[in-house]
Amino acid sequence: MQSDEVLIGDIMVFTVKEGAAYPLGATPLEGGVNFALFSRHAQKVELCLFDASGQQEVARLVLPGHTDHVWHGWVEGLAPGALYGYRVHGPFQPQNGHRFNSHKLLLDPYAKGIKGEFTWCDEHYAYNLKDASLDFSFDRSDNAVKMPKGVVLQPGEPPQPLEKPVPWHETVVYELHVKGFTKLNELLPAPLRGTYAGLGSAPVIRYLQELGVTSLELLPVHYFIDEHFLVKRNLVNYWGYNTLNFFIPHPAYMAGNDPAEFKQMVSNLHAAGIEVLLDVVYNHTAEGNHLGPTLSFRGIDNASYYCLLSQDPRFYVNDTGCGNTLNVKHPRVLQMVMDSLRYWATEMGVDGFRFDLAPVLGRELHGFDPMGGFFDAVRQDPVLNTKKLIAEPWDIGPGGYQLGHFPPGWAEWNDRYRDTVRRYWRGDAGLLPEFARRVHGSSDLFEHTGRKPSSTVNFVTSHDGFTLRDLVSYSQRHNHANKEQNNDGHHANFSYNFGIEGATKNERIDALRFRQQRNFLATLLLSQGTPMLLAGDELGRTQQGNNNAYCQDNETNWLDWSGLQQQHWNLREFVRNVIRVRREFPLLRSPFFIHKPEEQVIKAGYNIHWLNKDGVPMTESDWANVEEFCLGWMLESVMNSRCVHCLLSLFNASDKAVTFQLPAGWYWVALLDTAAGDGLPVERYVELEKALVVEEKAMIVLYGLSSQCDWQVDPLLVEHPEPARKT
Repeated sequence: MQSDEVLIGDIMVFTVKEGAAYPLGATPLEGGVNFALFSRHAQKVELCLFDASGQQEVARLVLPGHTDHVWHGWVEGLAPGALYGYRVHGPFQPQNGHRFNSHKLLLDPYAKGIKGEFTWCDEHYAYNLKDASLDFSFDRSDNAVKMPKGVVLQPGEPPQPLEKPVPWHETVVYELHVKGFTKLNELLPAPLRGTYAGLGSAPVIRYLQELGVTSLELLPVHYFIDEHFLVKRNLVNYWGYNTLNFFIPHPAYMAGNDPAEFKQMVSNLHAAGIEVLLDVVYNHTAEGNHLGPTLSFRGIDNASYYCLLSQDPRFYVNDTGCGNTLNVKHPRVLQMVMDSLRYWATEMGVDGFRFDLAPVLGRELHGFDPMGGFFDAVRQDPVLNTKKLIAEPWDIGPGGYQLGHFPPGWAEWNDRYRDTVRRYWRGDAGLLPEFARRVHGSSDLFEHTGRKPSSTVNFVTSHDGFTLRDLVSYSQRHNHANKEQNNDGHHANFSYNFGIEGATKNERIDALRFRQQRNFLATLLLSQGTPMLLAGDELGRTQQGNNNAYCQDNETNWLDWSGLQQQHWNLREFVRNVIRVRREFPLLRSPFFIHKPEEQVIKAGYNIHWLNKDGVPMTESDWANVEEFCLGWMLESVMNSRCVHCLLSLFNASDKAVTFQLPAGWYWVALLDTAAGDGLPVERYVELEKALVVEEKAMIVLYGLSSQCDWQVDPLLVEHPEPARKT
């Protein structure tokens, strides 16, 4: 077995042996550390060790082992805490897809910890920025001083698991940014604000429990860097969709410098019964296009890690719009993605993943394939196939819109739900059929593959776009702070400002805006499917009309907790009450799609009716009437072919009040009325067969008890106490 002795300083000698090709990364073993790095096209790999400051390179060790394109070596005497990076030798031939440059220190794709901050400088580029030939030139300057170093970590105990996993049909997702959610929370000590520790603190967890959400979806927490063009504008990548390493928790969110802080956050949330889902970005990396820096993957094996244009490998396939596309079709790249997912699911304890631009993961040589290699790998994995898997089902590549086409076991962000609900409540004509399909679980998109209503992740707002308050306050985007001449962000927002752009003191307009927010929230949380709420919408958070605030690490994005003491208090209480209604009525959480045929009714135990304002079933002419904005949605619980109780939602998106005739044979109890200031009905009990007035732009939800049943005790009085009102 080959071995080398390497002198570090004057006192320390390391013996380097071949070691093992598996596992990849830096693995502490008794008496030393094993290093393994994949590179199909490299000619030599050097392991660089650094002193405790990370500034002084103290040794370069050639990895002596080379097995199945994995370069490996075991360094005797090295211990956890050691700082390291790689220099990879090979051809610099951009025209052939190779961009090796051993003058550039590279971050290990499998590093589990990191030391030092990334600083942009010309030395990070493998070519000479001042050379007219651009990336065909070769730069010999060293970037090690400005490059963060990997840290050898000793695996620790995984976080406390959930006592009881949250079933899909009971899931209420809450999308948030780790930093922005707690940065301004004065209930936390200053050092904990904006950190994993802050998110896992008692006051924050108490707030989440009281709100009623079950699952946090965290914007990216894999280690990412700011794009160079943003830094030049004095901006940052706030959202985090610019990953440089898929194993390291983003260090800027740590109160200290120990990745175990993330695991403690997970343990605390799990103890409270709350899931942790990660938004992950396995579609591209922070190295950008052919003119980008050489920081890791590009310098390790550009031709393997990235999809390159077959006709000119100098350039990258850009299905992501971010300059490059990760080559998940390559078995070693797929292995890295799977190893990363398993690491976060086991070592870091997370409960699921939302995959950014997920069609990239399923795109084979012939196009998107729901039976492709990545999906097969996840399906057979004994760890991952039990986790929640959510796809963002679009990218900008060919055939990039794949809503409804992901395999069984996957849920998907449903932008058709988002756009339809926005347009319906705005008052767009001719939307009743589409609106009905969306609130009833989008069976037209998901049922054909045997999936359930929970497969649709319904949302009205997300991190990407207007907040809920801005959705009803701005008709145009206001993204000037992004320094892109207001040309960035979504063009089609389907928003409406009710006559005044932005904040107003007009009480009538302000009241309508709050009513619309209640309409959106009630529709979202009572629809069939999995609801996703954007953090802060319940507190009236605004981005001042910025619908693409990805680069704003400031009060534009940070949650203003003073909303708890302002008029938005009622909005938060409204959300709590609607989530309570969703939780207490299984009709709203059916594990099956509810259809009219008798066998479906028997199977699910539920029935459905779509009613017009006369309280009778909708006709074809009703559905076809493009000027009709009113709809009744009635879900019945059926026992022994008899309907026992029901929920009736009355929607009115028109600009005029409408009288709905309630169906005969029911005792009615009003649960919600979005026209009321706090969303709670003024009169709780409704007279038998009474006609109800639904105000303009309003929604009423009623619970019905069959008048044919002999109720000894009104179960509402036992199971559904009066919602709390602010006094």
